[in-house]
Amino acid sequence: MTLTEERRQHREALVREHMESENRLDLEATMATFAHPRYEIIATGQVYDGEAEVRGYFASSRAAFPDQRNELVALHHADDAVMVEFDLLGTQDGELMGFAPTGRAFRCRMVALYLFEGDGLVCERVYFDALTILGQLGHTASA
Repeated sequence: MTLTEERRQHREALVREHMESENRLDLEATMATFAHPRYEIIATGQVYDGEAEVRGYFASSRAAFPDQRNELVALHHADDAVMVEFDLLGTQDGELMGFAPTGRAFRCRMVALYLFEGDGLVCERVYFDALTILGQLGHTASA
């Protein structure tokens, strides 16, 4: 299927609203961008599928990083996805996967694939280097 300009503009606006609503901590607006809510966090192997799991993920990640936010670097289109390069920033003020809060901040370059079925956003698949974040927070990974 060839991506029409109209569909491209719709998808880009949806992804931008998704990212901006995450920055505003507006979970309802974020959820409204999904046709089916799903996050896949590749670095940790975590998958949050469906509204209840995505809401839980949002709550736990914002408990660890209440000031979590993203800064858009680049945005690209594919037939079934929008690819976004961005920096994720935050300060660890809560527990993160068993790691105690440090009060330290991080900045990590990431890539997210926003996957679509037609006009509907059905998944945000995020790639990043977890050791970059852990190191900036003062944690060490164990083998």
